[in-house]
Amino acid sequence: MTQSTITIQQQSWLDKAHRVLDLEIAAIKAQHDVLGTEFIQAIETILALDGRLVVVGMGKSGIIAKKIAATFASTGTPAFFVHAAEAQHGDLGMITGHDAVLALSHSGETAEVCGLLPEIRRRGAKVIAITGNTASTLARYADTVLHIPVDKEACPLNLAPTASTTATLALGDALAVVVLKQRGFREEDFARVHPAGSLGRKLLRVADVMHSGDELPLVTADASLREAIMVMSSHRLGATGVTEAGKLIGCLTDGDLRRILEAGDLDIEAPVRMQMHPEPATITANRLASEALHCMETRKIMVLFVCDSDQQAIGVVHMHDILQGETR
Repeated sequence: MTQSTITIQQQSWLDKAHRVLDLEIAAIKAQHDVLGTEFIQAIETILALDGRLVVVGMGKSGIIAKKIAATFASTGTPAFFVHAAEAQHGDLGMITGHDAVLALSHSGETAEVCGLLPEIRRRGAKVIAITGNTASTLARYADTVLHIPVDKEACPLNLAPTASTTATLALGDALAVVVLKQRGFREEDFARVHPAGSLGRKLLRVADVMHSGDELPLVTADASLREAIMVMSSHRLGATGVTEAGKLIGCLTDGDLRRILEAGDLDIEAPVRMQMHPEPATITANRLASEALHCMETRKIMVLFVCDSDQQAIGVVHMHDILQGETR
């Protein structure tokens, strides 16, 4: 659809959408501008925890609370979400005096949330409030109050939580990211808590996904092309490494075989050194699997040999091992 074909009504839709986004951008900007000592205190509380960070909310704030808890949990801070209403019926038992409670309520008067506060305080857990009302019940019970300074929602009725939930989510992200940076949370730490995700697989080390030992296809440089093909076929990785005095000096891939056949130069008994691809691309075992993937994609290859500092072949990684997460 081009600009010239947009009707007056369709343009009004765009104008309304722009207005919504403007209000939500303004809410995040306002949140940015009020950060101060309370934010620092919240960070210190979370960093000092012996227990878990328990994120509590109801309704739309509950949905945001789930996301905040998930972000903390995936970045190195033990955290979980507790539905405020369910906590009234037994789930409060999940909270101990070693925990801190991050409680979300824009009004600060959500009955299900506020009803938990006396018992939470009795147990000795710290309370960090995220609220739009610093004079509310939630704020009075809290050890730390993080203010959401949103008085106008993107909803034209100023009723549906929109700008306020956006600002709350952004504040939760700010808390989580500052904490992970302070704790020195690294890429490999992320991979350990995302073992089934594509991001986690790419953040694994090459050592986690490579084939080694008996699964490593290798022949010596004096071996025949026939022997190299048999080793390649038995290992089913589409390549075999070629070594001399223990060092990797070349490789033979199924692509190399196709080129040999197309050229009509096939001599099955000739030494593999005559047909191998010299100086193949290699990687070390301590590099990220994502780096191995990038190397293979850049060079348009499917297999990458893994060598130690002496150029001894210690493993081989196939692109599918990374993309499919087949760890060994």
